[in-house]
Amino acid sequence: QVQLVESGGGLVQPGGSLRLSCTASGFTLDDYAIGWFRQAPGKEREEVACTSKNGGSTNYTDSVKGRFTVFRDNAKNTVTLQMNSLKAEDTAVYYCAVDLLPDSPVEAMCLMTNPHLYWGQGTQVTVSS
Repeated sequence: QVQLVESGGGLVQPGGSLRLSCTASGFTLDDYAIGWFRQAPGKEREEVACTSKNGGSTNYTDSVKGRFTVFRDNAKNTVTLQMNSLKAEDTAVYYCAVDLLPDSPVEAMCLMTNPHLYWGQGTQVTVSS
């Protein structure tokens, strides 16, 4: 059975750090592009970061550049989102999603409208004092 599971969410104070993990079962995560997304209450889901397959580069949305970092641990079949200097506006449910197409165009692979994204169930991140 193919599964994609996020973990690591929780409550953190502004300025704090949190590490989210996206763990795959049933397939090799390194073979696929992965996007991190978030959805805040009353807001549309948005892209946070998108990392290419097989050691490729990562793109970040402007609001998280310099604060968030994506890295892979291929031995554990996981992708991690390291979040530093957290702000209240980072509060959201965070999702990872895998682009199941092997060679999607780079500009399309992490779009919310990509019909080939396979989603995890999400993990709640709350930034509050």
